[in-house]
Amino acid sequence: MGIMTGKKGVVFGVSNKHGIAYGIANELFKEGAEIAFTYAGDIMEKRVRPIAEEMNAKIIMNCDVTNEDEIKAVFAECEKVYGKLDFVVHAVAFANREDLQGEFLNTSKEGWDTALGVSAYSLVSICRNAKPVMNEGGSIFALTYIGSTSSVPSYNIMGVAKAALEASMRYLAVDMGKAGIRVNCLSSGPVKTLAASGISGFGKMLKAGAMKAPLKRNVTLEDVGKAGLYLASDLSSGTTGQILFCDCGCHSAYSSGEEMEILASACQE
Repeated sequence: MGIMTGKKGVVFGVSNKHGIAYGIANELFKEGAEIAFTYAGDIMEKRVRPIAEEMNAKIIMNCDVTNEDEIKAVFAECEKVYGKLDFVVHAVAFANREDLQGEFLNTSKEGWDTALGVSAYSLVSICRNAKPVMNEGGSIFALTYIGSTSSVPSYNIMGVAKAALEASMRYLAVDMGKAGIRVNCLSSGPVKTLAASGISGFGKMLKAGAMKAPLKRNVTLEDVGKAGLYLASDLSSGTTGQILFCDCGCHSAYSSGEEMEILASACQE
């Protein structure tokens, strides 16, 4: 029996087997969790459904996280099928490609609203609708990145969205804590994912990250999956309102001159 045997939850944001959300879902599944999956639109369904079926999912539903009615529908179905839930994973983020390029000062109002609505406010909506159907001792956590507190080349508006996500998490931890539900963020180091492919110069950012990290490497999906397992499980029963870094120590180390040159080069691409 795994540490998640008997635990039930939903993962918002799995898109393919190369993404962080998949890495987390896979570790949860291996430890015995029952997982519901959501997808956004027909194109994503073709990617998500095979993954969900491999993990014996009883629920595979469309959900646009900017539509609260669709979020409500997901949790209503989860309660119908599973009863109470034990964990929720928020792995949803989006920004227009043009807002991840060039200078941040050229971010449009529409681009701002889109990025913060999908990537940050959705956590508020999800928590609000998850609260009535979660067990005491349950866990909700969202994925973030160090671009929330430091300027990262070509991360732009997504850095602002992640900062809003992290601030929201702390306030939600207070509100949800009244029901015994934990809310945290997991900050992963750079991983080669489909989402990362939209960031200019990402390959050089990986190289600089490995040079900077005390462990002298980048994290793997398995590394991040295990960190997600900790947050979703009872192992983190006393942890809430926190950001758990899983980046081989990169966030805690100074940048060398060579690393800064690599990052500057990436920024110019």
